[in-house]
Amino acid sequence: MKNRATVLCVRHDRILLVARARSRWALPGGRIRRDEAPHDAASRELDEETTLAADGLVYLFQFKGFNTQHYVFFAEVDSSSPAQASNEIVRCKWFTPSKIATLSASVPTRGIVELFCKQIGAFKAW
Repeated sequence: MKNRATVLCVRHDRILLVARARSRWALPGGRIRRDEAPHDAASRELDEETTLAADGLVYLFQFKGFNTQHYVFFAEVDSSSPAQASNEIVRCKWFTPSKIATLSASVPTRGIVELFCKQIGAFKAW
């Protein structure tokens, strides 16, 4: 099973998604290198794919995909910094969670966003 660091960036109730050429929308992130901590991989991948630097990363949960274990982090980023597609990423855009449900997005992205929104909803209700 592959290990992947996956990053949830939220700004103004919108979640940042990225896409490669001719690919589905996905959360920023990527493979965790050998001898690299998941936290470090999340920070590196966010910067490489969106040019955003995380002011803080908070570990949220693990999500098991078909053949990938996602280590999911919440990233705090400067609200004035624009997200810009970089490296293999050709598009990055902020979406509301309800819009993500209608996009051509990866199955793990949909599942992670749904789980995150349920956790936030439960937290707000508490």
